[in-house]
Amino acid sequence: MKIVTGTEMQSLDRRTIVEAQIPSAVLMERAGEGIVRHLEDYCGPARGKTITILCGKGNNGGDGLVVARLLHRRRARIHVILLTPITDLGRDTAMMYRQLVRIAGRTAIVRFRSIDQTRTLLASSDILVDALLGTGLSAAVTGAYREAIELINNAGKPVIAIDIPSGLHADTGAILGQAIRATLTVTCGLPKLGLYVNAGIDQAGAVRVADIGIPSAYVDAIETRTLLLTADGAFESLPERMPSSHKGTFGHAGIIAGSVGKTGAAALAAQAALRVGAGLVTVATPSSVNDVLEGKLLEAMTMPLPETKARTLARSGLDRILAFIQARKAVAIGPGLSTHHETVELVQSLMQHLDRPSVLDADALNALTGRALLLTECKTPPILTPHPGEMARLEVDATTQSVNADRIGTAKRFAQERGVFVVLKGARTVIARPDGLIAICPTGNPGMATAGTGDVLTGMIVGLLAQGIPAWDAACTATYFHGLAGDLAAQQFGQQGMLAGDLIAQIPYAFQQRKTI
Repeated sequence: MKIVTGTEMQSLDRRTIVEAQIPSAVLMERAGEGIVRHLEDYCGPARGKTITILCGKGNNGGDGLVVARLLHRRRARIHVILLTPITDLGRDTAMMYRQLVRIAGRTAIVRFRSIDQTRTLLASSDILVDALLGTGLSAAVTGAYREAIELINNAGKPVIAIDIPSGLHADTGAILGQAIRATLTVTCGLPKLGLYVNAGIDQAGAVRVADIGIPSAYVDAIETRTLLLTADGAFESLPERMPSSHKGTFGHAGIIAGSVGKTGAAALAAQAALRVGAGLVTVATPSSVNDVLEGKLLEAMTMPLPETKARTLARSGLDRILAFIQARKAVAIGPGLSTHHETVELVQSLMQHLDRPSVLDADALNALTGRALLLTECKTPPILTPHPGEMARLEVDATTQSVNADRIGTAKRFAQERGVFVVLKGARTVIARPDGLIAICPTGNPGMATAGTGDVLTGMIVGLLAQGIPAWDAACTATYFHGLAGDLAAQQFGQQGMLAGDLIAQIPYAFQQRKTI
């Protein structure tokens, strides 16, 4: 699904109205229907609930008035607070106001005048709906709108934002003075970029998309190079498992990982590769930690390799590692390897020999600090899975802060310059490919900010690569299901108590979610 800017969405609306001859009031009606559907999916039936909708003068307010009318029909107790005189309402918004008055009466609608009165009304509500400001906002929020936003944020109630949380820039995710902290944002037509970057990640809450009937030909014509990963796309990328299949059908993944004290990273990656369906997995690891690793793995195999005195992979094992790689369908390099100077040299030497699908993570990325040009020697473009700190070490003159300030630009630029695939991990993971296409993952949660979850992602990607899935699809699909497994783990354990192993246990259940998503 394409992600658009506010201007691109306005252009799509305009084309739909002018060329497809679908009146703007019809689009507003469709938006209201989609918002109410998602509201009830998320919060339960509206019947009997007290729901207060705060409306501005523009189309966002018009959507809110449609929502109020539809909720009234569902037997919710509705209250509408207008932030502007009726005479200042836009044409379509005024029409929706009159329709609401006809079925709910004027007593359901009040003007925003008294802060104390509004605070009391919000306190007595079960759900609040933000229909104040839309995607056209470009200046700081002031006056009554700012006061209303502060009251909503302080009310301690679930907040449903229409299209985008009021006060949030639709393109940059910046807070313009003050912005709604939404529990759920129902964005109309197509997702807006500002919901997935910068402060938008925290302000938007859960994000759902309401289809308003924009013709697909118009959407296809939008030149955006930024996509949102979807459940349909993720499930479609999974390989079919024919009745005649055997373990050789689903490939042999090799994982070069581990060192003293860090066999857990290797074990997590191996288990994750098996959980996504790889037929065979073998981990190449320093000889003295091999027995420790075998004790952690039942279904995966291990291969002991020459090691340094520090019990890390030695430069002398290069030929054996090259043979190991040649015998595997896909390889992952990096989890728990350490940054011992011999191991770093070994990893650097491997770059020119990577002639098959591969994933570079963790210490494999650290080994390329200041040597990122070596990536251009890979015969097959690898997938890199850095967190912001690792990304900063790969980039010239970059810091973790500068990476996080421009996650999309950083991932896109590096992928294009080095001819690689980049999975920049973090809140709303960004995936970039060498031609500049970007995808953003909507799944995942803060409970995944714990040791080992990156190793799980690496294992999931190499497990899909081993099954013959192309690099871009493997990166996107693994990232989507990695986040979904994390969301399922959070439901079961809560975010604070989650472990990386909990994600692995949830991978099979993530694959069963197609019936419910």
